[in-house]
Amino acid sequence: MSGINPATVSLPTLRALIVDDEEPATIELKYRLQETGWPVQVSVALTATDALRLIRQREFDVVFLDIQMPGLTGLELAEVLAEFSRPPVVVFVTAYDEYAVRAFELRAADYLLKPVRVERLIETLERVRERRYPAPKAEPPRFQLIDRLPVEKSGRTLLIDLAEVRFAEAHDELVMVKTYDQVYTVRFTMNELEARLPNPPFLRIHRSFIVNLKRVVEIRPYFNGVYLLKVDDKEHTELTVSRGHVRSLRNLLGI
Repeated sequence: MSGINPATVSLPTLRALIVDDEEPATIELKYRLQETGWPVQVSVALTATDALRLIRQREFDVVFLDIQMPGLTGLELAEVLAEFSRPPVVVFVTAYDEYAVRAFELRAADYLLKPVRVERLIETLERVRERRYPAPKAEPPRFQLIDRLPVEKSGRTLLIDLAEVRFAEAHDELVMVKTYDQVYTVRFTMNELEARLPNPPFLRIHRSFIVNLKRVVEIRPYFNGVYLLKVDDKEHTELTVSRGHVRSLRNLLGI
C-alpha cells in the first residue's frame, strides 16, 4: 500500500518517544524514522518507568513501545497512558506477534514487528497523524463491492475470501475481522466495510458488529427486543443484534 509522500505534503512535526530497553533497537528505529522523510522529533527512554516520567513532563504525539522490558512492560505502560486526558498515540514495536490482540484492545494505532521496514513505518506515521491531527470529515465515497478482503496480520497484508469471514467487530477506532480461528485487523472503518461488503449475506446488526449470515448457526431472542446470533467460529461466538437492527434481520431471513 503506498503512503503519503512527505516531500510533497505539508505535515505536522510529530513528537515521538521510543521506549526500548535495548539501546541498539532505539538507534535502529530512530534511523528508520529519519529515513521516512517525515518531520519527527525523537526522544528515547530505556525503561517504561523513564518513559512515564518523560511523558508527564512534556507532551508527545506518539510512543513507540517495546513489549517485553524489565520492570514495567510496554503493555502495562499503555494501560497507564490510557488513563491520561490526552494520551499519546501508542505504537507497539516488538519481535513477538502473540500480543497483537491485547495491543489493539488497548487502542494501539499499530503493531510493528522487528525489524521495521521504512514503507511500513510510513503507513504507521500516517495513522498517527490521522489520530492526532484528523482532517475535516468529507462526504464518504461510493465503494465497489469486493469478493476478497485485505486484512493485516503479523505486519503483512493478506487477502481472505469473504466466505471465511464470520464477523467484523469495532474496537474503538480499530476494526477486527474474525474467521474460524484467526483475528485480523482491517484498514477500513465499520461504515466503509459495510459499504464494501455484499448485503446479503453480510448485515450490520449493531454499531459494533457486521455478521456473515451464512455463518450463523443459531438465532434466539435475548431481552428487550434484542437478539443473539451464534456463529460457527471456533469459540461459537454470540453476537448481539441491537433493537434498531432486528427488523432488517427479520426481513432478510423471513422470520
